[in-house]
Amino acid sequence: HFLSSSTWRRHTATPICQAAYQNDLGQVWRWVREDSACINVRDGFNGDTPLICACRRGHLRIVSFLLKRNADVNLKNRKERNCLHYAVKKKFTFFDYLLIILLMPVLLIGYFLMVSKTKQNEALVRTLLNAGVDVNATDCDGCTALHYACQMKNQTLIPLLLEARADPMIKNKRGESPLDIARRLKFSQIELMLRKAS
Repeated sequence: HFLSSSTWRRHTATPICQAAYQNDLGQVWRWVREDSACINVRDGFNGDTPLICACRRGHLRIVSFLLKRNADVNLKNRKERNCLHYAVKKKFTFFDYLLIILLMPVLLIGYFLMVSKTKQNEALVRTLLNAGVDVNATDCDGCTALHYACQMKNQTLIPLLLEARADPMIKNKRGESPLDIARRLKFSQIELMLRKAS
């Protein structure tokens, strides 16, 4: 039997998850105050927690707020991913790129915007690592956060993950370790970093 679209939305996207995804701290705060148990609630669609939703979008303030109220940093969604997987996978959005390109000629504002976005992402990953997230957790593809950081050639996050004891030798379901990925993509600097760590 079919659910009406509003019923479907109510069953799938829990309000606190929606608020965390949309960076609405006021709403997140309201839901937590009403019911502290909703801090680790999962939405019905992806099984995302509010923390995972906030990490998907890189909302650092919401992440810090949820962690201070004991959100479980190691809960996974239906794809077996935890919040760290999403924090590392976070790419610039099309809108970010557009702003960067448009503002680049204007006093290098675009460049500074890019740097600040990168720094923000670094702070997000650092926050999760400090909160005790399992750095070697694997998802449904057998990938760790380090696998994704290597695929995305993210040279700022790799040292952070290695410092937190990320294992460069864990193989995913395709039989590739982060080191294998760096080698295959010819990221020689990253390969060197991973070799030292292993």
